[in-house]
Amino acid sequence: MGDQRQRLTYLTYRALGTLGEYLPRPVAAAITGVAAEVMARRPSAAKEVRTHHLRRVLAHGSPVVAPDEALVERWTRRSYRAYGRYWFEGARLPATGRAEVCSHMWVLRGWDHVVRGMAAGKGVVLVLPHVGSWEWGGSWLAAVGYPMTSVAERVEPPALFDWFVEERRAMGLTIVPLGPDSGGAMAKTLRSGGLVGLLCDRDIVGNGVEVDFFGERTTFPAGPATLALRTGAPLLPTAVYSGPGRDHNAVITALDIERRGALRADVARVTQDIAVAFEQLIQAAPEQWHLFQPNWPSDPRPEGTGG
Repeated sequence: MGDQRQRLTYLTYRALGTLGEYLPRPVAAAITGVAAEVMARRPSAAKEVRTHHLRRVLAHGSPVVAPDEALVERWTRRSYRAYGRYWFEGARLPATGRAEVCSHMWVLRGWDHVVRGMAAGKGVVLVLPHVGSWEWGGSWLAAVGYPMTSVAERVEPPALFDWFVEERRAMGLTIVPLGPDSGGAMAKTLRSGGLVGLLCDRDIVGNGVEVDFFGERTTFPAGPATLALRTGAPLLPTAVYSGPGRDHNAVITALDIERRGALRADVARVTQDIAVAFEQLIQAAPEQWHLFQPNWPSDPRPEGTGG
């Protein structure tokens, strides 16, 4: 029964991906928009967690006054619409030509950080929250000659993960499965002068570094800071926002990775700096932060959201 359920999951994702890729854009956008609106209006475990996250972000911006619940609900509905766009555009990216990808990358603030870092020959580590469309940014990087290597958690069934990897390869992204060897693969990419992109606003493994993030202690993965400190590659917090219109725009910042003491202490300091940078990137567009899983010890953990 489990194998049948996994195969159904795989076939469902394949079918949705194919429909999104080949349906006329207005039709695919309309279908996705309706689905997102339905998901935003019905109670669910994921919506409960998402609402909790948005309430936290909005409260962090105005810590004296608690956010109005009607306002939080409006932001939650906006977040589902943004998530629908993320999936719609992601499904179409493998079949989207490089010229179109480039024509809809509107502006890149801080692009000079990437250019200087790559020219120095030690590679670059982009660290990203789940904001906007990181895949669009990765596809654009490949189009302009800076292909990105990233890490992704394995999903079941294996056929679904393999399809996911192939879809990203068609976008110009190289995906390495999360595991004991993924850190070594990232270091090898950097040693060859390549570009690494890591989504790291969630500690999937659960053995990360403690940070203060939107007013509460949680953990972030230690890998990005460790990689940068050990290799000397620039560490650049980055977000690729969706909008205005069909366009995208990126914000790229830089962190201080100068060694100051023991590696463990430096990793803790730099990882906290990543958390602060992520707070700023997320607050610029809270509705585009696509995180629907519990992320802090105090988060609700309804059945079906994952840990």
